[in-house]
Amino acid sequence: MSPTIIYVDGYNLYYSRLKGTPYKWLDLGTLFRDQILKPQDPSANVICIKYFTSPVRASYARHGEASAHAQTQYHRALKATHGELVQIIQGFHIFGTTNVPSYVDGEEPNKQNLTPVWMIEEKQTDVNLALQVYRDAIRGECNQQVICSNDSDLEPALHLVRLDAPNVRLGLVVPLRENGLTDGAVSNKRLTNKVDWVRQHILDIELGLSQLPKSVNTKKKPAQKPVHWESLRMGSSPGGPTN
Repeated sequence: MSPTIIYVDGYNLYYSRLKGTPYKWLDLGTLFRDQILKPQDPSANVICIKYFTSPVRASYARHGEASAHAQTQYHRALKATHGELVQIIQGFHIFGTTNVPSYVDGEEPNKQNLTPVWMIEEKQTDVNLALQVYRDAIRGECNQQVICSNDSDLEPALHLVRLDAPNVRLGLVVPLRENGLTDGAVSNKRLTNKVDWVRQHILDIELGLSQLPKSVNTKKKPAQKPVHWESLRMGSSPGGPTN
């Protein structure tokens, strides 16, 4: 068996694949271990799934406090289902103001014509993911690493793993719809060129077969799937499946 760690960029997975679908109550173990990795590499033994996200800011989220509550319920459900197999590694969000060029039809951006806007940034998530990938590789924690992301910021980490831990096999799961349904989005060649194998999309049927029970027993109250996660509406909340 090949010890394998899976790294999931929650922000990228949500905005590239889950947003606007009823599949947000996602069982990460079933999807990545059973639906995706087992057919790709039957010898893989998943020893950990590291899920990188950030707490919802209710004041910014589409559903306000309900969005923050939904994320908490989801994390509780994951931990109750998989215990130590799933690690939830959190960054944070910051709000600030900045000035951006105002849009004027037919004109190029002009820094003399600026408009103040609110800006929200997710901090540390990409850094946490990259550092965990590199640290686990050089410490010999696994023989295979599988990354779910399409973010080019991860390229330096994958490059260094190639140099410093050449025996570690790298896989990439691109969180996009199947070919022809991606709205122009494509897999990032900066990442695909650094890995041993690539899964170019995640299918609806795989997401549908990888849903947690609507009610998940925990040591306290059951974790309940949020009613608004049944919707097909396009959400706008940051930090993974949080709208």
